[in-house]
Amino acid sequence: MEIETLIVLIAVCFGVINLSKFLLKILVSTWTVFIRPEKDLKSYGSWAAITGSTDGIGKALAFEMAARGLNLLLIGRNSSKLEATSREIRQKHGGISVRSAAIDFSAGGEEIARAVEGEIRGLDLGILINNAGSAYPYARFLHEVDNDLMESVVGVNVAATTWVTKAAVAGMLERKRGAIVNVGSGSSACVSSYPLYTVYAATKAYVAMLSKSMSLEYKQHGIDVQCQIPLLVATKMSSIKKSSVFIPSPETYSKASIRWIGHNHPICIPYWPHALQAFIISFLPHPLLDSLIFRYFLGMRARGQRKDSRLLQNKLHSTKLN
Repeated sequence: MEIETLIVLIAVCFGVINLSKFLLKILVSTWTVFIRPEKDLKSYGSWAAITGSTDGIGKALAFEMAARGLNLLLIGRNSSKLEATSREIRQKHGGISVRSAAIDFSAGGEEIARAVEGEIRGLDLGILINNAGSAYPYARFLHEVDNDLMESVVGVNVAATTWVTKAAVAGMLERKRGAIVNVGSGSSACVSSYPLYTVYAATKAYVAMLSKSMSLEYKQHGIDVQCQIPLLVATKMSSIKKSSVFIPSPETYSKASIRWIGHNHPICIPYWPHALQAFIISFLPHPLLDSLIFRYFLGMRARGQRKDSRLLQNKLHSTKLN
C-alpha cells in the first residue's frame, strides 16, 4: 500500500472517529437536557432549605420545590421579606409546611452554623440550596473595593456557604441521603479571568472546588453535591430587568435547575442556552477573551462611577436645601 493511500485512510479514520464523538455528544446532550426524567426530590427527604430565598433564583426555586410537595425552610436576613415569601408560597401551594429563619450571614462562622443547626433540628432535611450570594454593585479594581463590601462578598459567598453546608451535611450523613446544590457563577467556570470583579469570581471558584471535592467525599454516603453554574439571569443582583432566551427569568432558570439535581454532575450548567454560550466562548483564544472582558467591564466601571457621582451630588444638593 502506498504511503499516500495510508495517510488518507488514517485521516479518514480520525475524521470518522471525531464525527462519531461529536454526534454522540449531541445525542447525550439532547437526552440530558430535554428527555432525561427529573429525579424524585422527595426521595432525599421531606424538607428543603434554601438560602437567599426571598428574591431571584432562590425564590423561584422555593416555588418549584413547593410545587413538588417539599416542605420548605426559607433562610435569609430580612424577616419581613421571608414572611411575605412564605405567605405567597402557602397561598399558591397548600398542604406543605413553610418555615422561615432570619440569619445574619455576616456573623461569625460558628454562630451561623449554630443558628442553622437549631433551625433544622428534627427536620427530615433532604435538600440544601446554597443560593445566597453577594457581589459588587458594579465593576471596580481590587483597591477600590471598600472593606465592608470585601467582607460581605467573602463572608457570604465563602464563609457562610461553608458553615451552612457543614451544619446540614451532618444530618444527611446520619440518614444516608441528601442533596446539596451550590449556586456558582460563569465568572469562575466559563472564562480564563474575570477582571474588575476579582474577589467575587475568586469566591465562586472556591464554591466550585468545594462542590467538586465534597461530591467525591460524600457520594458513597448517598449525598449528591453539585455546583450549578448560571450565566446571566434577569435578577436584582445582575441589574437586568428584561429576560430573553439567553438571559432567562428566575422562573425559567429554576425549572432547568430542578431537572439537574441528583444527577451525577458535580459541575453543571443547567440552562441549555447558557451551556451553548459557554461552548462558543470556549473556542475563543484566552488573550482575546481576556481583552474583551476587561474592556467591557471598564465601561461598566465608568458608568457605575458616573451614577455614584450623580447620587452624591443630589444628596449634597438636598442637604443644602434642608
